[in-house]
Amino acid sequence: MRILSNLNTYYRLLLLIISTTALFFLLYLFLYFYTKKQEREVYKSAYKEYHNEANSIFELNSKPHISAIIDVTFWDELVEFTAKKDQKWYKQYIEKEFPTYDVDYIGVFGLNHELLAKTTSSELKSIDFIPKQIMPALHKSRLVRFYLKLPEGVVEVFGATIHPSNDPKKNKTEPSGYFFMARLLNHNFIQHLEKISSSTIKITDKNYLSPADGNAIEVDLNLKDWKNEVVANLSFERPFNLNFYNTKKILFIIIIATVLNFLIYFYYYRRWVYKPIKLITNILEKEDENSMSSLKKAHGEFKHIGNLFEENTKQKKQLEIAKEKAEESDMLKSSFLANLSHEIRTPMNAIMGFSELLGDSNLNQKDRDDYLKIIRHSGKNLISIIEDLIEMSKIDSKQITPNYSSLDLDKCILELHHAIKVTIPEEKEIQFSIHENTEPLKRKILTDEIKLTQILTNLITNAIKFTKKGYVSVGYKVNEEAKSLEIWVEDSGLGIDENNIKIIFDRFRRIEDEFSIELTGLGLGLSITKAYVELLGGHIAVKSLPGIGSTFTITLPLKYDDTTFEIDAIATNKKLSGGENKTILIAEDDNINFLLLERILQLKNYKILRAVNGNEAVEICKNNTAIDLVFMDIKMPVMNGFEAFELIRQFNQNLPIIANTAYSSFEDKDKIINAGFTNYISKPLNKNEVFYLLSSILD
Repeated sequence: MRILSNLNTYYRLLLLIISTTALFFLLYLFLYFYTKKQEREVYKSAYKEYHNEANSIFELNSKPHISAIIDVTFWDELVEFTAKKDQKWYKQYIEKEFPTYDVDYIGVFGLNHELLAKTTSSELKSIDFIPKQIMPALHKSRLVRFYLKLPEGVVEVFGATIHPSNDPKKNKTEPSGYFFMARLLNHNFIQHLEKISSSTIKITDKNYLSPADGNAIEVDLNLKDWKNEVVANLSFERPFNLNFYNTKKILFIIIIATVLNFLIYFYYYRRWVYKPIKLITNILEKEDENSMSSLKKAHGEFKHIGNLFEENTKQKKQLEIAKEKAEESDMLKSSFLANLSHEIRTPMNAIMGFSELLGDSNLNQKDRDDYLKIIRHSGKNLISIIEDLIEMSKIDSKQITPNYSSLDLDKCILELHHAIKVTIPEEKEIQFSIHENTEPLKRKILTDEIKLTQILTNLITNAIKFTKKGYVSVGYKVNEEAKSLEIWVEDSGLGIDENNIKIIFDRFRRIEDEFSIELTGLGLGLSITKAYVELLGGHIAVKSLPGIGSTFTITLPLKYDDTTFEIDAIATNKKLSGGENKTILIAEDDNINFLLLERILQLKNYKILRAVNGNEAVEICKNNTAIDLVFMDIKMPVMNGFEAFELIRQFNQNLPIIANTAYSSFEDKDKIINAGFTNYISKPLNKNEVFYLLSSILD
């Protein structure tokens, strides 16, 4: 008691739980062993009863044959047969009645052990299987029953001495011969026993050991030969439904439940009582924040105590986190704005500077052409930066969805090859090729053609950008088993080291080296590429070695287009003709944009009309049937380009209408084509593109 009084509350309760659990555990063990003892006794009693029953049934099954052989062996005519050996008599009175004996063998022997006559069934092939050694013993005992193991199976043999009819007890006269009957313990025999005993019966080897099974009782009856040696066993088996398996199982489950109950009590007692008290001690002594956080997760009153402890420090922690986030956001914002400002000001500086230099009247033609070339190049760079920002903004706001359509991949890659190859600077010694595929696609695939084209364009132009000399190749491989399509772009360029591979798909991140410093851009190209690949349900990977080259691989789901349709051939090499006698309506609200397009068209002597909004464009087209083509701005006051297009189509189905728009995303272009416009051209305008488009429509 003194030791108990010195224990704290935790260990007192723990000792109580252990003691109670141990008591119940011992009780369940006692019940378990008592149940096992009862089960053994019940099984033993049932086995003994079943053994007696099986033995009785088996003996009763042999009784008719024993009675038959006793009756037939005190028969005067049979005694006379042993003396005269009259085979005719045997066939008439014994062999003819053979089926009535229900045996497979009958044999008559003389006192000198000579076989006088025999009859066998078709199932028994063995000829001389009755042992001669049994006959002296039979002479004394007058009746025997034993078993033999033959190739055909186990046979039960009945033997009796032959006496005259006036000696039914066979004790007055000496035997005049021996009479044997034998039957095969075959399938019919076993079926008959199974039916009358309600058991499963089988003949087993003498060394057979029956498997232990608590759900059945098995009794083996020994089948012995004339020397009293076991030749086989007759096994009886019957279901033993009265067992204690379920009771033992329940007790075992209760024992396990008791142990688990103790472990659960112990675990939750430590968790709900001991651990919270220890946490409170740590908080009060050390002001440990981890202990404070753990205590807050406790249950009941301890959780409330933890909230009280944490309440005073929570606001401070949140303020520190908010401060860190604000500082990080400011740093990212400053870095992005600085980079954006630099990237926008660089081409703008060239555009503004060289535009001012063009105002010099003393400028020679060569310098003027060079300045114009620089202005155009800088303008393209500026447009590229703006388009990247717009695309990334749409990706962030989830405004881009895949638009699946049928695509001839080989044709797409070939067209990209032709389009990009002519843009490679002459000073770069690059061999741009398409990898020959030994197993090309035989059908069109379903994918977003615009997104896939942009992905490949970004990867190929990047490869060309970072390759001064060597090769750039593009190819694909089909994995029919995995239902995937792998497209790769390989180059022999600068390569990427391991550290930079981790960041090349991050936004606003560029590889910082001497070569990349010379290149422009916000570092959004690969980020957009990765976003497009994931939008199409695929993934992108890169393998690269510095100084060796890089391989970018995109893996996309392979979906075939089961429909077939022809793709219009792209018109090429058309000769651009003049625009005499052609009238073109320009629907444009912005004066500068109208002036630029007007000047371009006047170079080919087109007659120009203008509408400042969509409504005015509809009226001009309705009142002027001489108009050959319309350039329709999409965003205009009063009525936009889409609305004006629909109204014009109501009275003029064949008038070519080209969308002239500053919306340059692929989704916007899809919307324009789906609306029914003849074609589209994006701002800023390119003179050659305008002439090429007009030639393809008006010529």
